Amino acid sequence: MKRIFIFIFFVQYCILFYGCEKEMMAYEGKEGVYFAVRHNDNTTILPGLWPYQPYSNVQFARIGLDETAFEVNVAITGPVKDYDRVFRLVVNPDSTTAIAGLHYGDVQEEWTVPAGAVSTRVKIPLKRTPDLEENPVTLGLRLIPTNDFELSFPEWEAIPEFTQGQIVREFDASLHALRIDDIMVQPTVWSGSLQAGNRESGLLGVFTRRKMEFLMENLRVKYEDFDDPEIMPMARMMLIASDGTTILVKRLNEGKPVLEEDGRLMWMGTVPWTSYVGVPWVPGNE
Repeated sequence: MKRIFIFIFFVQYCILFYGCEKEMMAYEGKEGVYFAVRHNDNTTILPGLWPYQPYSNVQFARIGLDETAFEVNVAITGPVKDYDRVFRLVVNPDSTTAIAGLHYGDVQEEWTVPAGAVSTRVKIPLKRTPDLEENPVTLGLRLIPTNDFELSFPEWEAIPEFTQGQIVREFDASLHALRIDDIMVQPTVWSGSLQAGNRESGLLGVFTRRKMEFLMENLRVKYEDFDDPEIMPMARMMLIASDGTTILVKRLNEGKPVLEEDGRLMWMGTVPWTSYVGVPWVPGNE
């Protein structure tokens, strides 16, 4: 097992720095498949050094679609072949809380690793539903052995050289969990706050899902834009607050005020009213 880990690390190091993937594919070992999923919260680290993970986060708030074919990488060990080979994938009921037909569609069972390939991406049909705004669900996936492939790493051990980010030391690489939600939390780049007495202040005021959806619908911004200060510098945020203010005032004057869930007028920028969280708007008391 240790020899296989060393081989995988050397291949990845070689590909990352020297581009010698073809030369390394002469490795002779177990012909198997495993979930080769890598992600890391620290985006300053080169992707080639991200640790392998037994789960993927599927966040519809960031995807922005009602349905998606979520891709999961499956890789092989052993020699590359000049013909297609088959592996199987099924839903793992032991780790699944998602409901078939509601949160996900039919999961294709038979998949192919093309001739000459060392990996392929399976696509899992997922659906955005209202309950995901409050209650995340999990869809567990499991690889099944076939005549072409065994299971490479039922006892995966983290590669020692990958020491950055969140590392899961041991897991079964024939299993993978999709953690699905539609929860919106305040993004990293958000200029707004709650002052004494629950009064909103700042450029954008208190973050709410309804306010973010208002911005997305009317100003063509994306939720994920607010996670990157380079995409969302202060100058752009000031412009968004100004444009949002104009729309909110116009809607109020037209008799179609934009309200938050607690009934208060939506607040941002320089709207000519004060907003207190939890205090509903009373017409005429702007």
